[in-house]
Amino acid sequence: MYESIILKKAEAVKDKLIAIRRDIHAHPEIGLHETRTAKIIAEMLEQYGIEVQRNVGVTGVVGLLRGKYPGKTILLRADMDCLKIAEENNIKYKSEYPNLMHACGHDAHVAWLIGAAAILSELKDKIKGNVKFLFQPAEEKEGGAEKTIHSGVLENPKVDAIIGAHVWPNIEAGKIGIKSGPLMAASDNFKISIYGKGGHGGQPHKCIDPIAVACEIYMALQTVISRKVDPLEPAVITIGKFNSGSAHNVIPDKAEMEGTIRTLTYEVRDKIPDIMESIIKGISLANGAKYNFEFIPYHAPVINDSEVTSVVGKAASKLLGHKNVIIVDKPTMIGEDFSSFEEKIPGTFFWVGTYNSKKGIIKPLHNPEFNIDEDIIYKAAAVFAECAIVYLNEK
Repeated sequence: MYESIILKKAEAVKDKLIAIRRDIHAHPEIGLHETRTAKIIAEMLEQYGIEVQRNVGVTGVVGLLRGKYPGKTILLRADMDCLKIAEENNIKYKSEYPNLMHACGHDAHVAWLIGAAAILSELKDKIKGNVKFLFQPAEEKEGGAEKTIHSGVLENPKVDAIIGAHVWPNIEAGKIGIKSGPLMAASDNFKISIYGKGGHGGQPHKCIDPIAVACEIYMALQTVISRKVDPLEPAVITIGKFNSGSAHNVIPDKAEMEGTIRTLTYEVRDKIPDIMESIIKGISLANGAKYNFEFIPYHAPVINDSEVTSVVGKAASKLLGHKNVIIVDKPTMIGEDFSSFEEKIPGTFFWVGTYNSKKGIIKPLHNPEFNIDEDIIYKAAAVFAECAIVYLNEK
């Protein structure tokens, strides 16, 4: 009913949204320091007559658009923090801040959600219920989703469903990817410390070598995935940090390892730490060493609600055509703190394709040459706006 209107309104603000994205790209801000970005967002929302709440989850912004008629409340979410990466793109709007870059597309996320707010603000007299717009800080590292939840973003009015999205360089620009069920992995961390007995490198028999113990543990942990987890259940244990010693001829007292665990289900996520510790304990005991194992929960898996996912599929198909809506066949082991919302309310997270070889838009996320096809911004804005209409007025 409204899709043609929404697409026209999105096209009308296309250049404005690109300008917003470029401004934010040139002035990237790290998690919980997004003050300039938040100020821009809040002022623009107020221009559209949207109620604004600042400093949500430290630096976040929430906009509330009240429809003319009573109904449910849907939350549309974008993240706004950057990464500690030195940009290598040769573009006019290159990051002006050393070693900070929007290498994950959050600048585009901000722009398209501002676009959705602009579109929906002109349709509020036709909306049943409310639309909340969350511009979330600190997705990359500091757990910004949880901070906004603790600030009450899901209340006053109570939120019934949430929708979020991410630019995705593995999908062709102009297409979106949707998937019910697991889409993105739990992202948990761990630290292992092995305590041995140091001494001379030429007298290993008088020592307990923590490096040897740690190496044995490193290899044994690979069997957790290959022998302790159902082979049809995707899971990853990666040790990315291994430190020990200070001299070539000295056996140290201590070895340390740090890594990440990626899982797609709560069942596998819950059991892996216990299996890991039993292996670490056994090997340490067998070698006369002591250990400390610290499991650090981070993000749960992103598991999409089927009904809310169908809303996105319906909305995107209306606007972009069925051929431009892809059903994602495989989840990714990349994590996203959008899962914190899905643990509380039904929601879905979808991917907005940005791959465009003709424009040279081919680099992966978190790459110093990452960039996006800016033609996707107004389309994503339209999809978000249409999702709100479908959920509130047609369900």
